[in-house]
Amino acid sequence: MRACAKLCRRNLCRLWWSSRLYCTENSSKLKIFDRNLKRRQRDRAAWLMRPNDSLLDTVAENLLDRLEDCKRTFPTALCMGGSLEAIMRSIRGRGGIEKLIMMDASYDMVKLCKESEQDLPNKNVETSFIVADEEFLPVNECSLDLVISSLGLHWTNDLPGAMIQSRLALKPDGLFLAAIFGGETLKELRIACTVAQMEREGGISPRLSPLAQVRDAGNLLTRAGFTLPGVDMDEYTVRYDSALELIEHLRAMGETNALLQSSKFLKRDTALATAAVYESMFAAEDGTIPATFQVIYMTGWREHPSQQKAKARGSATISFKDIQKEFGEGS
Repeated sequence: MRACAKLCRRNLCRLWWSSRLYCTENSSKLKIFDRNLKRRQRDRAAWLMRPNDSLLDTVAENLLDRLEDCKRTFPTALCMGGSLEAIMRSIRGRGGIEKLIMMDASYDMVKLCKESEQDLPNKNVETSFIVADEEFLPVNECSLDLVISSLGLHWTNDLPGAMIQSRLALKPDGLFLAAIFGGETLKELRIACTVAQMEREGGISPRLSPLAQVRDAGNLLTRAGFTLPGVDMDEYTVRYDSALELIEHLRAMGETNALLQSSKFLKRDTALATAAVYESMFAAEDGTIPATFQVIYMTGWREHPSQQKAKARGSATISFKDIQKEFGEGS
């Protein structure tokens, strides 16, 4: 049963993600997520959010650590969607940021960030707040040195389009930093929900968002026109006392279901069956249950003449066969 559920889950996610990633110009109006519903969920999350969420803070820290590997500074930065407050807490003078724009589609989330600004140590950073959608960036072309998105872009209907807009908003040699949830996120919940639906309803329907695989991230960066693309991945396991506590945490992060083609609510008996299956399949000896969060980190630059470039095809002066002969014979 578990193997069958996992196969169904993978096929369903693959179908959804393929339709999202490879849609043609004729299907550019394809909508997967209800953006108005997602905005309302983030409004609610602004009131439920934990003061210090270890998962969000860890992802923000790891994402911003990449600024410390850069020799240049980024005076003007835009942070859009996702875990805005965690980014604000973690910046602490990194990247030489002088002007920071905080943007979210949720008015309540922006209000929360503005109210918490006075408690943060970034006194030398000029911070402004705007309410806007990541799918329609309200910024001028070539006006930013840095664009940051921590756990927000995976809810956009046109992810490549949103990334292209980010690239256009960057100045030459500007940096794009993003973290999104990957396809292995909440794999335990997906399996439990699939098994429960098959048992109680005789079939399955999409209940969790389709997410990108690691192999897709590099293609996304290249498709958006970024140079020097970089992709890496981390997996975090968070333990909860029950499946209900997990759902409450997802609500507090604004990460609950926003698919257009799914019923608004899971049936009560199916929800209870999901919790029971979850605990029976994955509970540890101490009674806690694990939840996997796979985070894909992406970096890309807007093209600039000073950047490293690959040599022209056919310009090599030595072949791999010669290298193998030189270094491979003694192994």
